[in-house]
Amino acid sequence: MSNLIELFINSILSNNIALTFILGMCPLIAISTNVKNAKGMGLAVIFVVTITAIINYPIYQLLKRTGTENLNLLVFIITIAATVQFLEMFLEKFIPKLYNAFGIFLPLITVNCVVLAVSLFFVNRDYTFAETAVFSFGSAVGWMLAIVLLAGIREKMDQKSNVPRGLAGKGIAFIILGILALAFIGFTGLSFLGV
Repeated sequence: MSNLIELFINSILSNNIALTFILGMCPLIAISTNVKNAKGMGLAVIFVVTITAIINYPIYQLLKRTGTENLNLLVFIITIAATVQFLEMFLEKFIPKLYNAFGIFLPLITVNCVVLAVSLFFVNRDYTFAETAVFSFGSAVGWMLAIVLLAGIREKMDQKSNVPRGLAGKGIAFIILGILALAFIGFTGLSFLGV
């Protein structure tokens, strides 16, 4: 159990998928203009990453048993696309404001490398089902933490600072992400449970 807790905490902090592995940058930069949209996108990514990894794990085990594990990439992408399509239909029907705020970036979750990377990480790291579920949820929470932190800083900077014109918008976002990445790399090597 302590192993799973440490995996969860590490996947959020020291192995943050956005700030350590530099994955999922396109929606991270584009949606992080305000905290509300960042939270919505973060929740959508948490849902998609966690559900697809949990679905992909038994599928991969079946592929492994039948000797067709080389099809895992294709199957993972199909699972991801179906999950995102379900999420898109749900948001359009029940939360249209959030659906409209995402614009083109909601369908782009399908090709967000974070979603596929988590499924490939559990394959490469030979995780159990429990480890896969914890790692996928923790990685998605870490990505949400990164986008919300970035959005909060960008909102404050828009209100209270004079960013040079050449750095305004995406330029300053990359600088903020670099500083956040350095901060999160500082968690590397810490043991949160005394293990």
